[in-house]
Amino acid sequence: MSEFGTTLRSQVEQRFAALVVARDAGHDYEVHLHGARIRDLLEMAARHGVDTRGWVDPAVLDSADLTD
Repeated sequence: MSEFGTTLRSQVEQRFAALVVARDAGHDYEVHLHGARIRDLLEMAARHGVDTRGWVDPAVLDSADLTD
């Protein structure tokens, strides 16, 4: 993996860890923010041809959306 891909993966892992902490603390808005940042990073990776399969469980990102 390129240095760019490695950096993106590291950032995704950091945000995912923060998402888990926020979820465990019941901070729904923070969960949403971390989920949105992870999506942004994954989209950036896709634009640059970085394979992100297996980085994040899609179900976790789906649960990071704000609900009414």
